[in-house]
Amino acid sequence: MTSVFAPATLPAWDSFDAYLFDIDGTLTRDPSRIHVQAFADCASHVLGRTVTLKGITVHGSTDAAILRDACSMSGVEDEHWRPLEAAIFSRLISVVHERRHLMQITLMPGVEQLLDHLAARGAVLGVATGNLESIGWLKLDLAGLHHRFTFGGFSDRFAVRAEMIAHAAHIARRHTASGASLCVVGDTPFDVSAAHANNIPAIAVATSIYSVEDLRAAGAEWVVSSLADLLPANHSPSPASNLQSTLA
Repeated sequence: MTSVFAPATLPAWDSFDAYLFDIDGTLTRDPSRIHVQAFADCASHVLGRTVTLKGITVHGSTDAAILRDACSMSGVEDEHWRPLEAAIFSRLISVVHERRHLMQITLMPGVEQLLDHLAARGAVLGVATGNLESIGWLKLDLAGLHHRFTFGGFSDRFAVRAEMIAHAAHIARRHTASGASLCVVGDTPFDVSAAHANNIPAIAVATSIYSVEDLRAAGAEWVVSSLADLLPANHSPSPASNLQSTLA
């Protein structure tokens, strides 16, 4: 993918006015997978038919797209599940909140230090995630990160990740300025493509199922093995640095 910036005009990774952070795999991980496990159970309960997430791409997707794909894979017709989408999500939110004590939310390496660094530089921080809003904020609450973020863009109304990013960017510019510079931070090629669809550069971090090579191939402007690698104390400007610009 062609970068949205020419090499000569690529700004410093920490010079943007606002940042849009993905949550799962980027800021946090949850080995309990409570959210994912509840998804099929709730859809099956409301629809009265078995719905499975087997074979469904979850990483980098949105809750709305996961429901659509799971129903399609399970042979549930659009006219059957779409009128019940709100009911399914309502139950999903309730179940995840009921099971919050079972969640094992942990922070990815370097998250707090990176957020400190960007806040000190005056950046506005927001989330742009495929989670439903209530579930996204719950995860950040459990991680102790909610207070770090001024706003959020979520998937409640957006099955397409690029549309969710566009919505989050609109909110970000309400908190900054109409011409504010933005950057997306995520862990999947889908974060990168959604950012680029909105002419926004991307920092990609290989802390989930996608490798550094996968994320470089997706065209991210910066690719790192962890967010800690972005911090000034943890890298040098030499070619051997862990900080890898795809424009280098």
